[in-house]
Amino acid sequence: MTKKWMQLLLAPVVLAAGLCVMSANIAKAADDCANRGSLDAMFCDDNKDLVADTPKDKGKWKDPSTLVFTYTPVEDPAVYKDAFADFQAFLEKRTGKKVVYYTVQSNAAEVEAMRSGRLHIAGFSTGPTCYAVNLAGYVPIAVKGDAEGFQGYRLLMIVRKDSPVQTLADLKGKKVAHTSASSNSGNLAPRAIFPKLGLTPEKDYTVVYSGKHDQSILGVGYGDYDAAPVAGDVFKRMARAGRINEADYRIIWQSDVFPTSSFGYAHDLNPDLVKKIVDAFHEYRFTPEMQKTFGGADRFFPVTYQKDWAVIREIAEANGETFNQTGLQKIAEKEAAEAAKKKQEAEAKKQ
Repeated sequence: MTKKWMQLLLAPVVLAAGLCVMSANIAKAADDCANRGSLDAMFCDDNKDLVADTPKDKGKWKDPSTLVFTYTPVEDPAVYKDAFADFQAFLEKRTGKKVVYYTVQSNAAEVEAMRSGRLHIAGFSTGPTCYAVNLAGYVPIAVKGDAEGFQGYRLLMIVRKDSPVQTLADLKGKKVAHTSASSNSGNLAPRAIFPKLGLTPEKDYTVVYSGKHDQSILGVGYGDYDAAPVAGDVFKRMARAGRINEADYRIIWQSDVFPTSSFGYAHDLNPDLVKKIVDAFHEYRFTPEMQKTFGGADRFFPVTYQKDWAVIREIAEANGETFNQTGLQKIAEKEAAEAAKKKQEAEAKKQ
């Protein structure tokens, strides 16, 4: 791959340009579509399962010689590139194609990469999954899990062990770290759930975006923030890895279980290739190292967007969130601003 190609895959700045292309094809597709639901005009949902149908025109089916795979940018990207190495090898055997891993730096960039055809198989965080479905033609098929079911996570509100904060009500007037605008557990769920519990973000406490769950967790530990709503699986994983001492924190509130990051493929892949990809996800069993990395999960458990993401869509609706181009553009702008701020802060520390 060329350096220029990689930059296009990774850079969120391509989003604005990418969202404006293919208008002629979109207009033609609209003529052939009986139902679209909330999907972008590029896609059709005639079977009403809420995800993009395979194109009716076989000429639009893609069967690339190299499949590009990535995982959501939630923590240190290098950790996940190594973690999925064995699964990539398994995918190569099952599909007969080379599979390469490329790291994305933001949720918006990951969505745009699939929308523009540069990403074929991916893992998307819980919230961004909805943007990927509506705007990128992403088809979720699995979540990490075991024989009993999919691996879920809880939204946790964490504080330092020595913090005087004991309940959500005590956070009024405090500084609380949300992760990013598109994050379910790090932003959308708190904004939907907390007001019903008497605590409204922005109104009752100051929201500061940290960028990622691990940065929120570390920030609370360092005393940069009074508290943070974070994904429970990330919190536990950091504790197991020795990145934090769990005893240094307290959980003052936790939610019911949400699904974790989804895995799936681009809707316009050749159906024969799709079958091989789906079978690979269902047949694969995690290595001991992967089980350790992913909290004991030993397989990809089958899910559907229509059923298993219903609660996530409800949270979004409560927030007035719409998974459209405007919403993703706002996320891209916020993520770019957050990244620029952190870079500036890092450079200031070096001086």
